Amino acid sequence: MLIACFSDIHGNMPALEAAFTDAKARGAKEVVCAGDMTGYGPFPDEVCSFLSKHHIPTIIGNYDQKVIEVLKQGNSAAAGMKPKKREILLWTARHLGERTQHYLSELPENLTLRIAGYELLVVHGSPISMDGAIYPSITEQGMRMMLGGICPEILVCGHTHIPFSKRVGGILIVNCGSAGHPVDGDPRPAYALIRAEQGIRPHGRIIRFEYDRDRTITALGKTSLPKGLRKDFAEGTKVRFLP
Repeated sequence: MLIACFSDIHGNMPALEAAFTDAKARGAKEVVCAGDMTGYGPFPDEVCSFLSKHHIPTIIGNYDQKVIEVLKQGNSAAAGMKPKKREILLWTARHLGERTQHYLSELPENLTLRIAGYELLVVHGSPISMDGAIYPSITEQGMRMMLGGICPEILVCGHTHIPFSKRVGGILIVNCGSAGHPVDGDPRPAYALIRAEQGIRPHGRIIRFEYDRDRTITALGKTSLPKGLRKDFAEGTKVRFLP
């Protein structure tokens, strides 16, 4: 069975549509999402609606959690942030409908799925925290510390926007990268495909795909979001420390 794993879509609806179409064309029977549907992109409400409509198992990401905090506590939840980052967060919160707000608030922090006889754990950052990070340099010792005694056969994560698939200490670790907001200089987003079949050791690979970037960039230009975001989506970069 092929499982498609998306993460960090960040409000990029054209990219999500392209990823979903591409995964289905490659034969994916299941799709899961490792969080961060919102933030930066111009279509946060549409992305969440798509995932809900297609009944895609989804967890909450750290950015989604920040959005919920703003919705519950008001603008004070964004106090202390750098101005541009605060602007993006508040814009995102304002552009979520009631259904999406409820959808996000009900999402779990992790998911454990049983697929083709294998246990698949989906987290956003790491098993320790949605703000945690798993990089390609992860070691067996580091992985054991993060897992804290649990031992899934497959671990799916996101958050860093750096895609990779590797086996560490007998566990297949798959970081989906970003299906909407790549940061490594390649403007093509990424998602992961995992093949899991009984009796055969699971393996994963990263898929880069094209999408209608112009649609996303044009939509950004019609919002009050910072102009610099258009360059980020066009070039596959991310201004991490906006002024």
